[in-house]
Amino acid sequence: MSLDEQTKTVTEEDKQKAEKFKADANEFFKKQDFGEAIRLYTQAIELNPTVAVYYGNRSFAHLKMECFGYALADAMKSIEIDKTYVKGYYRRAAAYMSLGKFKLALKAFEAVTKARPNDKDAKAKYLECSKIVNKMNFEKAIAVDDSKKSIADTINFESMVIEDEYKGPALEDGKVTLKFMTDLIQTYKEQGKLHRKYAYQILLDIKQLFMSQPSLVDIKIGDDEKFTICGDIHGQFYDLLNIFELNGLPSETNPYLFNGDFVDRGSFSVECIFTLFGFKLLYPNHFFMSRGNHESQTMNQMYGFEGEVRSKYSALMSDLFTEVFNWLPLAHCLNGRVLVMHGGLFSKDNVTLDALREIDRNRQPPEEGLMCELLWSDPMPSNKRAPSKRGVGVQFGPDVTLNFCKENNLDYIVRSHEVKNDGYEVAHDGMCITVFSAPNYCDQMGNKGAFITLNGKNMKPNFTTYEEVPHPDVKPMAYANSLFNLIA
Repeated sequence: MSLDEQTKTVTEEDKQKAEKFKADANEFFKKQDFGEAIRLYTQAIELNPTVAVYYGNRSFAHLKMECFGYALADAMKSIEIDKTYVKGYYRRAAAYMSLGKFKLALKAFEAVTKARPNDKDAKAKYLECSKIVNKMNFEKAIAVDDSKKSIADTINFESMVIEDEYKGPALEDGKVTLKFMTDLIQTYKEQGKLHRKYAYQILLDIKQLFMSQPSLVDIKIGDDEKFTICGDIHGQFYDLLNIFELNGLPSETNPYLFNGDFVDRGSFSVECIFTLFGFKLLYPNHFFMSRGNHESQTMNQMYGFEGEVRSKYSALMSDLFTEVFNWLPLAHCLNGRVLVMHGGLFSKDNVTLDALREIDRNRQPPEEGLMCELLWSDPMPSNKRAPSKRGVGVQFGPDVTLNFCKENNLDYIVRSHEVKNDGYEVAHDGMCITVFSAPNYCDQMGNKGAFITLNGKNMKPNFTTYEEVPHPDVKPMAYANSLFNLIA
């Protein structure tokens, strides 16, 4: 139906009702109830689909919910309706940026500067985005045959001096010990810092450890043994410590699996990642980590981790983190019965666990294929598959989950990747469980956090939920790319 045809079918009463829905949606948006705002904007659109602002506002709410694919579609629709609607171009640029498509974002900003040549804000965003694109082009140009060169090989941490005044945690004979970990946690609680020599040592050691692991790690849990699965942490260090308060520190008798997205958004990502890496080195066979979609260079450039590492350490260390993240395992299989991955299932049928084991993971996440979908996909309530609301990966229904589990003799799958009000969600007739461990995500979502405990005998998931705990006054996204004031 054309816009003209749509206009003819919209009555004055429809227009007034739509405006009321928009006004109500705006109030929910202010309260940061983005899901309800989206529902109300949708009702406004259904009554009057000819108003660009409705799509632009819903696009903004989708951005807040990290549904970048939906946000992009709404932004494009708002521009189609009104080519002078500047916020539509901003929303389109924000969606492209969130997906790491900086060149397309640059074109969107360029459109705004042409439409409003005197708009200083538009010009500033265009110049900032241009810097990112130029930097990427430069790095690509100088990295023609640099793929074999490892950052790790260039680091001479032996020459790094531990200053006399340093009183923080120290490795013992270059090794992580339980004392080191308890000292590290206490230092971080007091907003102290780990010496760069020890930080580099941990990164070099953890890289070697991850390199020795397959893309799909098999974990054996004894009948009477407890095992804990945690979801996204996203740099919320003090909430991570609360998990350990509630459930005990990791140990050989208290094993953990952290299921990706350890960093970004929260502004204590450095503290989170060194704590997790430290426990992995201390208990390599009882502490596990899966890669998330935020363990990638593009996400880290935009959502704060790169900026935080550069601020607390150096650009070199940021590059080394990229190398380390490339070696994180992509999934874990518990007792051959439960598959745990960050995102979800696949755009094609008949994917086997052996196919996951064979994934070449030492790279940045691709935009399609098994590796991409493990990191990015989401479940949906209806059967079959649908394009991803995020613009990457797919959405998969209960039938897809059932067929995958039958094919691979699994009881169920566990994934993370999505904020849930209770910190977890059981879907697809109990065969698809989401766990999310960052409460009041980004200090604004109001959700609980959760973790799963199970034992090896029955593998039944038990859920523990918890509220946020206080943290020092450093806001989320404090280290994010300056362009993100666009969608803050």
